[in-house]
Amino acid sequence: MRNFVEKSVLSLLWISLLQGCIVQSVEYDHTASIECLGDPMKPLYKGGIIQNGEFNNGLMGWSTRRDIKAGIRKSASGNKFAVVQGARSSPLGTGGAAASPSHSVYQKIQMKGDTHYSLSAWLRVSAGTAHVRAVVKAPNGENITAGAIDAQSGCWTMLKGGMTARAYHYGQGEVFFESDAPVDIWVDSVSLQPFSFEEWDAHARQSANKARRSTVKIVARGPDGQPMANANVSIQLLRAGFPFGNAMTKEILGNPAYEKWFFSRFTVATMENEMKWYGTEWAQNQEDYRTPDAMMALAQRYGVKVRGHNVFWDDQSSQLKWVMPMNLNQLKAAMQKRLKNVVSRYAGRLIHWDVVNENLHFNFFETKLGPNASPLIYQQVGQIDHTAILFMNEFNTLEQPMDPNGTPTKYVAKMKLIQGYPGNGGFKFGVGLESHFTTPNLPYMRGALDTLAQLKLPIWMTEVDVVKGPNQVKFLEQVLREGYAHPGVQGIVMWAAWHPYGCYVMCLTDNSFKNLPVGDLVDKLIAEWKTHKTSPATDANGMVELDLAHGDYKLTVDHPSQTTAVSHTMTVDAGSAASEHIISVKT
Repeated sequence: MRNFVEKSVLSLLWISLLQGCIVQSVEYDHTASIECLGDPMKPLYKGGIIQNGEFNNGLMGWSTRRDIKAGIRKSASGNKFAVVQGARSSPLGTGGAAASPSHSVYQKIQMKGDTHYSLSAWLRVSAGTAHVRAVVKAPNGENITAGAIDAQSGCWTMLKGGMTARAYHYGQGEVFFESDAPVDIWVDSVSLQPFSFEEWDAHARQSANKARRSTVKIVARGPDGQPMANANVSIQLLRAGFPFGNAMTKEILGNPAYEKWFFSRFTVATMENEMKWYGTEWAQNQEDYRTPDAMMALAQRYGVKVRGHNVFWDDQSSQLKWVMPMNLNQLKAAMQKRLKNVVSRYAGRLIHWDVVNENLHFNFFETKLGPNASPLIYQQVGQIDHTAILFMNEFNTLEQPMDPNGTPTKYVAKMKLIQGYPGNGGFKFGVGLESHFTTPNLPYMRGALDTLAQLKLPIWMTEVDVVKGPNQVKFLEQVLREGYAHPGVQGIVMWAAWHPYGCYVMCLTDNSFKNLPVGDLVDKLIAEWKTHKTSPATDANGMVELDLAHGDYKLTVDHPSQTTAVSHTMTVDAGSAASEHIISVKT
């Protein structure tokens, strides 16, 4: 009897331990907000490892730095939050130093090495608008920016990001918020949720399967209308549903090896420079579209879709020499000619236009034409080309949380400005994220995508590359898998255009068009994202369930009792879940 009781207790203990492991494996939460709210939402993951993230228990668990006053306030609705007033230095010009950074309350945390941390918080400032960063101070003293927003007075904005703790980041760290502006920082609904690398990758695989694959039922019926058991179903993918592409260069023209290598892999192409203003009108009034025309015709011959890159580029250093000295009227005339000619020439033949490239970081046209330059250019492009999606293409929105010019909140604000401009309501817009990475911060990347997905617009990663280094292949795989898995991303284009003298940052192939290691990785992922059972057989009810990546398929059904096979084409997409296709096999 005693042994039975001891064994029962041990069994219950083991079950409890297993249940504890299950509880600890938290599902990733894609919740985000782009609205500035009167009261913040509840913290994700109930705060995760953050203690008292809603400040309902005053400042318990939180500390302040020297010379900083902090307290708890309550809104009219009863919501409690922390308010921090930092010590200020005298402004420049009054005999003192520049204003010192503003800091929030901070909390000490116990960090684990080799762990991803998803961070979120709701922030507000005492006056105006200020750039506020979320910072994780690692055990080795390194300050890691985990995200940033433009916080406002009068309402709360959600910051969502995160960081990766490396093996040497084990020990006690800190979480806090800071701004270079002399403002009081209000903080609420703070959350920091750890995920092991295995958990993070498992969530990505689960999300990819849900977003990119569907299960369909195939029912084979014989000439008598009865189900056919043991019928063989052959599956051929005609076209992948998830767009995956690369940049191409004029060197592809008249180069069969380059042509074969490129078009055997990619379903989308972007011309690297050939469609840009300086690629078509290097000398004023001497337009030449022969190269982009030929590249467009080549892509169309293979059924490859093309992104239009770009109508204008806001970077002053990329303007044509003959454009720079123009007065306002001359510039307007030159721009009108460029816009009308390039957009009308390719209207209806492109899936996207990058309209005013990088208009968060640069402002050449806004400086010349006024703050509404971008919305007006989008309007004119949309009036000419009614089919292409109009993209706002930008860098460092996914790649770099330390860049104050490319934050998701700045991107959202600019996109809303363009969308909301009078006359722009009927156009189709898209989110273009260049994705030029050094060392990817995957939690920040996923959090930024969560935020941008709230625009309810198609998101594309448009210029993906990773700088050369010992981890280039590993980092590229992480970036591509993260993008492919996110439900808001609708396409990926690499920025790895081949040149005989070398590529922009990353080459996929050598000059003999033999894959380099990153090229092998790309091929591996393309193949993986197409995988399915090769020749399944129907059961006793004449049915077989197929787990298929989204795309266009040709199914061929044959049976030993029949002299001929029957083919059936179908499209598998997000709406195909559990759908049933009946194929009648006739003699």
